[in-house]
Amino acid sequence: MRLRILAALAALSIGALAGCGGQSGTTASGTLRIMAPASPGGGWDQTSRTAEQALKSAAPDRKVEVFNVPGAGGTIGLAQLAGEKGNGNLLMTMGLVMVGAIEQNKSKVTLAETTPIAKLTEEYEIIVVPAESPFKTVADLVAAWKADPSKVSISGGSAGGTDHIVAGLMAKAAGVDPKQVNYIANSGGGEALNQLLGNKVSAGISGVGEFAEHVKSGKLRALGVTSGERIEGLDAPTLKEGGLDVELANWRGFVAPGGLSDADKKTLTDLVTKMHDSQAWKDAVAKNGWIDSFQTGQQFADYLSSEQTRVKAIIAEMGLVS
Repeated sequence: MRLRILAALAALSIGALAGCGGQSGTTASGTLRIMAPASPGGGWDQTSRTAEQALKSAAPDRKVEVFNVPGAGGTIGLAQLAGEKGNGNLLMTMGLVMVGAIEQNKSKVTLAETTPIAKLTEEYEIIVVPAESPFKTVADLVAAWKADPSKVSISGGSAGGTDHIVAGLMAKAAGVDPKQVNYIANSGGGEALNQLLGNKVSAGISGVGEFAEHVKSGKLRALGVTSGERIEGLDAPTLKEGGLDVELANWRGFVAPGGLSDADKKTLTDLVTKMHDSQAWKDAVAKNGWIDSFQTGQQFADYLSSEQTRVKAIIAEMGLVS
């Protein structure tokens, strides 16, 4: 009898171990943590928390939580992610901003130390001013810029990020030296918004989704958007209509720590794909005015590589890096 019991227990143990095979650093029931490498209120935070809710809808058995690691255009969070090598329960929201910030901050940690998971969305930028601002059009802003660039303060996200790039491209198109732009960098969209609402800066640049509601409420005035055509539901001309030949879309996606097993990479990719296909995510994309630009696998890895080359060239031309 004793031998039969021991044999049964051994069989159960072997079965349990077999059931864990292929999980590596990931467990189907483990908590998935999503890092927003910026302060609350900005685009990465908004994307992370939107993904959290969509994942809870698409995979209700999986616990998901978001946490913030602000600073240096996301490179502080990137360094923390690099220290989690092989962790299959961690994602970091990132995008065009981080690509520029890595160059601008001369970060020792690069995206080569991450595992690309998915590109999620694209979003155009919007240029706004406080409701009481004397600037009614892009032309008004350009006139003030040309008169004295130092007196036109522009608030946005991190140095070298998308908002900063837009400011530089606008200045260049207007005939103003991009190096003379009085740009005030912030670690999150919430800080830039507070500066605008407090009339502490001349203008602000951010993703459309971050400022759109405040434009609609009348607290901010939109001078222009970086899209090729006007954005439906938003009373704002394109920068090209305002005389500046500038068009640029920001993008956001997920990367995971480096050193993931193939099984962990597949688990995360499948989970994010399931999230992307959910109605909750589709509704959020529509509500926030985002553009669905979903990519995974080698396609996203190749895109990420090409963006690093492109952005480095842009910010070098702006004089942001040597």
